[in-house]
Amino acid sequence: MTDRRLRKIVIVGGGTAGWMTAAPLVQRLGKGCEIVLIESPDIATVGVGEATLPTIRYYNAALGLDHADFLRKTQASFKLGIEFKDWGYLGNRFFHGFGDFGPKIEGRSPHMHWLHLARVDKNIPSYENWSMSTLMARNHRFAPATPDDPYSYGFHFDASLYAIYLRDYAVQRGVTRIEATINDVELRPEDGFIAAVKLKDGRRIDGDLFIDCSGFRGLLIEGALKAGYDDWSDKLPCNSALAMLCAKAEKLEPFTTATAKGAGWQWRIPLQHRTGNGHVYSNAFTTDDEAARVLIEGLDGAPLDEPRQLRFVTGRRRKSWLKNCVAIGLAAGFIEPLESTSINLIENAVGKLIELFPDRDFAPESTFEFNRYMAYRYESVRDFIIMHYKLTTRTDTEFWRYCANLPIPDSLNHQIELFRETGRVVIYDQEGFGDPSFISMLLGLGVVPKADDPFVAALDRDALQAHMASVRAGIIQKVAGMPYVADYLARAVAQ
Repeated sequence: MTDRRLRKIVIVGGGTAGWMTAAPLVQRLGKGCEIVLIESPDIATVGVGEATLPTIRYYNAALGLDHADFLRKTQASFKLGIEFKDWGYLGNRFFHGFGDFGPKIEGRSPHMHWLHLARVDKNIPSYENWSMSTLMARNHRFAPATPDDPYSYGFHFDASLYAIYLRDYAVQRGVTRIEATINDVELRPEDGFIAAVKLKDGRRIDGDLFIDCSGFRGLLIEGALKAGYDDWSDKLPCNSALAMLCAKAEKLEPFTTATAKGAGWQWRIPLQHRTGNGHVYSNAFTTDDEAARVLIEGLDGAPLDEPRQLRFVTGRRRKSWLKNCVAIGLAAGFIEPLESTSINLIENAVGKLIELFPDRDFAPESTFEFNRYMAYRYESVRDFIIMHYKLTTRTDTEFWRYCANLPIPDSLNHQIELFRETGRVVIYDQEGFGDPSFISMLLGLGVVPKADDPFVAALDRDALQAHMASVRAGIIQKVAGMPYVADYLARAVAQ
C-alpha cells in the first residue's frame, strides 16, 4: 500500500495557541513527521487570557510536565474559581467554584435539598457553604485535589511565559522554529489546498498539513481559504478590552475576580510576581478613555505599564478545518475572557485534531466531525457567557438595560426557565460547564426556583437538616486543616 502518512506539518503563528499545538504533536509524532512553526517578529501575541479551567492540568500531565518546574517558569498560581462582584445587581457577590456542592442525597443534587430547607429556615447559611472550593477561596487555603475530593482547580499564569515554556519543550523534541513574516500563501491550482507559505525573505515553506494559529486575522483559514465567520455581536455585547499589569497584592488569592462595571467588567488575576488586570467593555456604551480610567481606578496595586488596547468580534469561523488547514485559537474564533475559556478551546481543538489526525487524503468525514465538534463547543461556551449578561436586574446604565433585553437561543432559555420553575439543571454539552457551574451562576445571578422537588419535600426534614449540617461541618474542618495558598505555593516552587 502507498504510504499516505503526513510528512510535514507547518504551524503558522506562535504564542499560546501555536506552541500548545506544537508540543503534543511533536510528542506523539516524534521524528516521523517534520514540524515547522513560523512566528513573526512583527506581531505581538495576545496575552489577555492568563486564567484557565481545571482541564489545563490534564494537558500538562499528558505532556509529562514537571509541576514545580511549570509553576516556577510561568509564575503560576492556583485558581479555585471566579468571584463575581456586582453581577446581577449592584452589591451582589458570589463565587463560581470548581467543584460540586457535596454528595447527592436520595439521588438528588444537594442544591435541591438546600433550596427546600431555605424555604423554611431563613437562617440557613448560603448554599456556597457546601462548596469546598468556595470556602477554600474565601479563606485563602489550598491543597491539591485528589480524585475523591469535591473540588478542582486550574491555574493563573503568564501566558507569554507559558508559550516560551512550551516552545522550549517542543524545540527540544524536534520542532523547527522559524522567525519570519509570511507575505503570501500558495494554493494548489487543482484543488485549492495550501501548497506552501512564502516568507518575506524569499523562502518557500511547503507542507502537507497547515495549522493556522495566526490570531484574529486568520492568515490561512480566512485570508487564503475564505472560510467565513459567524459574528455573534448581537448576542454578546462586548467588543473591546484593555489589559495592564500592576504590582502583586500583599495577600495571594487563589481565584480570579470579575467585577461588573458600567459598560462591561474588569478582571483581576493574581500571579506570583504581579497581578494581571483588564477591562472588557462595549465601545458602543463608553469611550476608550473612560474605559481606561475605570480600569486604572480599579487596580489594587501600583501600575506596571500602560493599558494595552484589544478589539475583537465575538464569533467563530464557519469551518475551523478547511481543506488541509486547521485553525486553532483566535484564528478559529473568540469568545471574550469571561470564564477563561480561550485556552480550554485550544485544548479541545488540539485534542480533537489528534483524535481525527489525517493522512494525505484528508478524509472529508474527519473534517466534518472536527467542524461539528468545534462548532458545538464554541456555541456551548457562547451560551454560558450570554447567561451572565442576560440575567441582570441592573438598570443603572444603558449597557445593562441593553443586556437585559438581549435575544438568547431557545436552548439557553429552556435551561434558565427549567431551573426557574423546578430547580433542575439540563446540560447539553457534556464536555462543557456542568451542573455545579450552572447552579452557581443561576443562583448567584438571582434565579430562585419556584417549586421544591417533590422527592426532596417528602424527606424527613430533621434528618435532612442534620445531614446537611454534618456535611458542612466536614467541609469546614477539612478547609481549616489546609495550608494558606501562599505558603503551599512557596513550598511547591521550592521543590
